[in-house]
This record gives sequence, C-alpha cells and structure tokens, in this order.
Amino acid sequence: MDKLKSVLSGEEGRTQDRTILQAANEASTLGWGTRVKGFVGCFVIGCVCTLLGVCVLFIPKIGITLFIVFYSFGNVCSLCSTMFLMGPVKQLKRMCDKTRALATTIMLTCLVLTLCAAFWWKNFGLALLFCILQLLAFAWYGLSYIPFIRDAMLKLLSICIK
Repeated sequence: MDKLKSVLSGEEGRTQDRTILQAANEASTLGWGTRVKGFVGCFVIGCVCTLLGVCVLFIPKIGITLFIVFYSFGNVCSLCSTMFLMGPVKQLKRMCDKTRALATTIMLTCLVLTLCAAFWWKNFGLALLFCILQLLAFAWYGLSYIPFIRDAMLKLLSICIK
C-alpha cells in the first residue's frame, strides 16, 4: 500500500535516490578495523620508504636524488596515514588548526622546497638542509597532537636560548 501511495504521489524516485545516496555513503564509510589496517599499512609504507631513502643515500651519483624522493614520499605516506583514522576532512581541519598551522605550513613548504632544490635547482646541499628542516617540522607537527607537549617544548627552547 505504501508503495502504491509513493508511486501515485510521485515520491518513488526520491526514495530511490535517497536509498542510492545512503547506499553509496555506507559503501564509502570505512569500519574501524579497516581504518586501523589502512593507517598501519600507510604508516609502514611511509617508514619503509624513509628507511629505504637512507639506505640508497650512499649510491654514487643518484643516491642523493633517490634519498630525497624516498624520504619525501615516506613523509607524505606517514602524514596521509592519519587520514585513515580521522578521515580526510577532519585531518585537514586539524592540520589547519591554529595550534599546528605553523608546523603544517613549514613541513609542507620544506617538502616542496626539498624537491625543488633536488630537481629544479640541482643544489643537493640545500636539499639536505630542507630534509632536516622537514624532519624537525614533521616532529613538531606530530608533537602538537600530544597535549601540553608543545608548551613544554617551547619552555625548554626558551630556556636553552637564554
């Protein structure tokens, strides 16, 4: 009877559209176990790429270029791994949060500058400097998720500078 009412009132198409959208949403939503597996997989790939980059560093002629590529790709994979846990939109919002916007900006800028220094400017000393800055910014970004660590690090830094 409800089906007949929906057909006669012209609402049948709307209910089908709604169920199609709901089905698409349910199909694209990851369960918690899948999210954890995606996080671990992406994080492990990032760590392996970073370690592989360190291993190929000493290959003559192309070692530094391979290091920069693997190191930068490893950092991107490690950064993207947390998107599995939070979701991409929430992760991007947290990256732009006022407490970690500076660390995010420095980290992404150093990542881009590392690749520019290696491939465009062909200055490997500058590329290594940007890799070091990228590492420090990535560590600062990671620590920004732990409550009160950022404030403790700032105090420690101010004591060391004095």
